[in-house]
Amino acid sequence: MPLYEHVMIARQDLSNTQAEALVEHFGAVLADNGGKLVDHEYWGIKTMAYKINKNRKGHYAFLRTDAPASAVQEMERLMRLHDDVMRVLTIKVDAHAEGPSVQMQKRDEREPRRRAS
Repeated sequence: MPLYEHVMIARQDLSNTQAEALVEHFGAVLADNGGKLVDHEYWGIKTMAYKINKNRKGHYAFLRTDAPASAVQEMERLMRLHDDVMRVLTIKVDAHAEGPSVQMQKRDEREPRRRAS
């Protein structure tokens, strides 16, 4: 099955447990449609570059999935209809990266940036 990565932004006035419950809910939607939630990370509340629906901050969550396209489309449709979800970004990937995402790594664990030559 194809591999996908999703970043979801939920409203800032939710509690942490409610934001993580959203991830579990959408993982169940994938499972009902023949896919599975491989891994997920809760990135916490972050300030956005611009306001979305009068919100300056949002709960960020990262999901790695292994699901058919129809299951991903259904999950995205339900995310767009859900009042607590403000934005969703989905990317199809060839393989999931091992370990935590770059957002969760400590600054000293990251690979150094390339210098302009």
